[in-house]
Amino acid sequence: MFDPVMLAELTKKDVCKDDSRKYYRFRPSRFYGGISTADCVGCCLRCIFCWAWDIVSKPAGHGKFYSPEDVARRLTRIAEKKHLHQMRISGNEPTICHEHLIRVLELIDGKYLFILETNGILIGKNEGYAKDLSRFKNLHVRVSLKGTCNEEFSRLTGTVPERFDLQLKALENLVHHGVKVHPACMISFSTQENIKALRKRLKAIHPAFEEFEAEELILYPHVEERLKRLNITYYTSYRPDNIPPEQV
Repeated sequence: MFDPVMLAELTKKDVCKDDSRKYYRFRPSRFYGGISTADCVGCCLRCIFCWAWDIVSKPAGHGKFYSPEDVARRLTRIAEKKHLHQMRISGNEPTICHEHLIRVLELIDGKYLFILETNGILIGKNEGYAKDLSRFKNLHVRVSLKGTCNEEFSRLTGTVPERFDLQLKALENLVHHGVKVHPACMISFSTQENIKALRKRLKAIHPAFEEFEAEELILYPHVEERLKRLNITYYTSYRPDNIPPEQV
């Protein structure tokens, strides 16, 4: 097991350079009803169900560096071409390069809704991150919980169990600073008892969080193969037919 905060610091050396960050593609995506997407390189977790495992596990060998201006320009170009009204940074963990992310948000036209998909670890560790994000009124944060409790979090991500609390702390920090946010949770590896317990914990942070967004495993062939190799039990109703990860 490892500490995701420490891994984030190590990963920064490979994917952050001055105010630039590594990305491996820019694309329109079908999620959220259509969204302009920049896929970044580098994460501080090692989720067993990750569809971008090759990139997450070997950040030094993927992508190229783009400045905040490059990223904002490419996202805007895609949005204009496809008549989209939303943008996001996805693929790996967007919060690892703090200064880069803030600068990208500064450059995005306020007419676009920017959805920040994050595991929340670094926002939970540093309340100042939530304060920085509160400046952007066109921002909505989606904190993706990796399991429903400390034990599941550790089993699914390979990290020390106590760092699950940072995911919940991220929600607290964001709510405290008035950032629009909601929790999502991967439940394909969870018992109903644990899901019920999580609802109680989330409700204590904010009443609306009790009805969190439930994430189910997307069973791509390479993900299914990895889970079988690890002998991991899961539940999912979503098995895409010949849809490669790049279409996500």
